[in-house]
Amino acid sequence: MTKETAQHVIVIGASMGGLLAARSLADYYQQVTVIERDIFPLPGENRSGVPQGRHAHGLLLKGREAIEQFFPGITQELENQGAIPAHLQEARFFINGGYLHDTDNDLTGLLVSRPLLEAQVRQRLLALPNVRAIENCHVLGLVTTKDNTCVTGVKFIQRHSSSEEEILNADLVVDATGRGSKSPTWLTNLGYQKPEEEQIGVDISYTTRLYRRQPEHLQGDTAIIVSGAAPNWRVGVLIAQEAENGVSSQESRWIVSIGGYMGDRAPLEEAGFLEFAKSLPTQDIYNTIKNAQPLSGLIPYKFPSSLRRHYEKLRKFPAGYLVFGDAICSFNPIYAQGMTVAALEAIALQNCLNQGTDNLAKRFFIAASKVVDCPWSTAVISDLRVPQVQGKRSLMVRLMNWYTSKLQTAAQQDLVLAIAFLSVTNLMAAPSSLMGLGIIFRVLLRNLWQQSKLPAIGKQLSVTS
Repeated sequence: MTKETAQHVIVIGASMGGLLAARSLADYYQQVTVIERDIFPLPGENRSGVPQGRHAHGLLLKGREAIEQFFPGITQELENQGAIPAHLQEARFFINGGYLHDTDNDLTGLLVSRPLLEAQVRQRLLALPNVRAIENCHVLGLVTTKDNTCVTGVKFIQRHSSSEEEILNADLVVDATGRGSKSPTWLTNLGYQKPEEEQIGVDISYTTRLYRRQPEHLQGDTAIIVSGAAPNWRVGVLIAQEAENGVSSQESRWIVSIGGYMGDRAPLEEAGFLEFAKSLPTQDIYNTIKNAQPLSGLIPYKFPSSLRRHYEKLRKFPAGYLVFGDAICSFNPIYAQGMTVAALEAIALQNCLNQGTDNLAKRFFIAASKVVDCPWSTAVISDLRVPQVQGKRSLMVRLMNWYTSKLQTAAQQDLVLAIAFLSVTNLMAAPSSLMGLGIIFRVLLRNLWQQSKLPAIGKQLSVTS
């Protein structure tokens, strides 16, 4: 497929998913128009349509690689604005009652606020000669052929004016409006079926605050990630971020988000917030912030449920239309998968476009489903550890949670297992990589050693770590 044969594409939504979709499409279409309901903020300021943007975000290693692939040099550009390289050996992962073994590999992510990352991606995207954005614009619905078999554009209205409804035509329309996507309703109105949906009600609630970061904090480490565990299943992250004005990392901030399942949220007042931090299964976040200088108020956030829409299962779907990113699958945010999955979907979209536009929707939805499968199943299985979370706990789910628990325990003493586990959680390796005979052998031996304190096994594993 070439730009000579592909004319115009509309992407609805300029969040990270929409921006990455637009970047993918820009290599194949003569004109890409991004339609956004908000007015773009100044760089580093949160966009009003992204309430979660003020909370802790993680860009997984695979996501950083994918975004760098689309925008070469963007990692360095972000670091120049204060973003901090995230070396895994400088992060602490508290999982299943203990910290994972310190790592010594060269896996490097990026610690950056959502507003700064989104602004830089948006700037790079809109610098392309064939990409434009229409801000403050409300999309009312789709325009189709008379028989509704093909989408030919969108109906919209400029929100800042009293102008009448307008139509913008396109060869392809992409819905990247997030979990609140109206695509299921639009499809029904056109005579199509809604996609099958899966929901896992987690009712995640957390409270976020910014603090001044001091050089002595955490002995120079840059992050703590605390996973939920019995009895209270509370979670927390403390992540270094760029300073407010994008100056050096020596003047950077901490962003702290702490909370729990089923509405268990940290209070919106000082004493209660600190007490909640103290209740986490490790005291490191509490000890870091108890005397630190706050730089913001206490900001709440709620996430009701993980949601997946199975567009790949629909037998009929209009030509000239796609759904993308969170509009397909919205993940529990504690696993920090959303932006990375969107970037991988953008790569999958390019691979589909390399084969032309015939039957594009079906091919893309199948490819996107394969991207989503692993992170979705990993997150769902993990969430089902929490007794209050509703969902089917099959024998396989219970077996996987038992094995994962043993692996996490073993990884607290085993470098090889720690690296293998972090590679999977960063989407650098498939979950199946944790089921190899060598990994299973190490997991079993480590657990036997820890239970029986057999010195010979411990010594042998330490030598081979």
